[in-house]
Amino acid sequence: MTKILLLSDTHGHMDERILTYAREADQIWHAGDIGDLSVTDALKDLKPVRAVYGNIDGAQVRLEFPLDNRFDCEGVDVWITHIGGYPGRYQQRVREVMRENPPKLFICGHSHILKVQYDKKFDLLHMNPGACGKTGFHQVRTMLRFVIDGKEIKELEVVELGKRG
Repeated sequence: MTKILLLSDTHGHMDERILTYAREADQIWHAGDIGDLSVTDALKDLKPVRAVYGNIDGAQVRLEFPLDNRFDCEGVDVWITHIGGYPGRYQQRVREVMRENPPKLFICGHSHILKVQYDKKFDLLHMNPGACGKTGFHQVRTMLRFVIDGKEIKELEVVELGKRG
């Protein structure tokens, strides 16, 4: 059983509330727009981090993290990328891979809109944790927590961190 904290769009922001949830996880996954390596460094001090770079991330972040991070977690094929779209409206690059080799769990960020949706066409679970940073149009800062237990994805919880401002 692996407890996951999923966040995105920190845009260089880190605070004690995020770190409190990070301490409770086994792994932390970041779906891009990290903003500054101090964010992932703070998380790495606590737990293993898997991340991707986003469209606002500069050269340092892009050197440390890939555009796509595809891996296995307890038998679940996971794909994290920053700009991915959502079921029925995947970004073209993503759609091409989906046709040939869809994951079981597809994670992206970018939109700042929290969304969890089952995709019947590709038989996968799509997650976007929203944004937990303070930059952007979102009103409430959000993250997701869940458990991967064998091939099951369960105990999904939305974490609200309060207003953006």
